[in-house]
Amino acid sequence: MHCPFCGNLETKVNDSRLAAEGNQVRRRRECLACAERFTTFETAELVMPYLVKSDGRREPFNEQKLRAGIVKALEKRPVAASEVEVAVNHITHQLRTTGERELPSRRVGELVMTELRKLDDVAYVRFASVYRRFQDAAEFAEEVERLQESSNTADEQLPLLPSNK
Repeated sequence: MHCPFCGNLETKVNDSRLAAEGNQVRRRRECLACAERFTTFETAELVMPYLVKSDGRREPFNEQKLRAGIVKALEKRPVAASEVEVAVNHITHQLRTTGERELPSRRVGELVMTELRKLDDVAYVRFASVYRRFQDAAEFAEEVERLQESSNTADEQLPLLPSNK
């Protein structure tokens, strides 16, 4: 590791700790030439699949673009930044574990919709309206109805104990 201050190649590690929920190693280093201290972060480099767009173009997966899309859908909604990071991490993990070199970009859109549905109904409908290219208010209404129906069925639970009736 080059010293960022003097460029010397000789540095020693004084301390190593896990960071970013165990996904990174944080190292405190000291230059043996100029004695300056600095921090480095080490992460595993994992290959993400290329995304195949609807027009056939291929582009590398871009986590910043994913995060920006989710943040845009959640604009002015009461959702914590930490929840956004959990959603982004969940989506990237799912994409990474497919083992595929290429995936249709629609797969990412479906994963985003799944995560937004968990986070915020309004953000979900916002994203769905752009993603599915709603043409009029009737399509909005249909999506809201589907959302309400699915949340009503999710609220119904089976009893833990049989009733005495």
